[in-house]
Amino acid sequence: MEISDVLKDFKDKPSYLIERKLNELLRRNSRYFNLDEKNRKLVFSLIKKYKEDIRRGISISTERIKRETYTLYRNRLKHNLTEEDLKDIKEILQFFKS
Repeated sequence: MEISDVLKDFKDKPSYLIERKLNELLRRNSRYFNLDEKNRKLVFSLIKKYKEDIRRGISISTERIKRETYTLYRNRLKHNLTEEDLKDIKEILQFFKS
């Protein structure tokens, strides 16, 4: 399963289906094995933050992604994030970019 499978028909799916598919992606895709449960919840919270904009057709801009990753980088010790975790989260956010 890839991130494009999760994003397919994103606008039409209810929130619980999106979360289920994203959770399945993070658990089954070997690329994201390093993300633990706390990191997954962090990814879900970021997607929830931008979900309504994405559903209305407004994609996440590069500037917003930079701000989010910078905020995560500043709070990496509080969230117990490694450099690899930050890289994976940024990659997931990049898929929501225009």
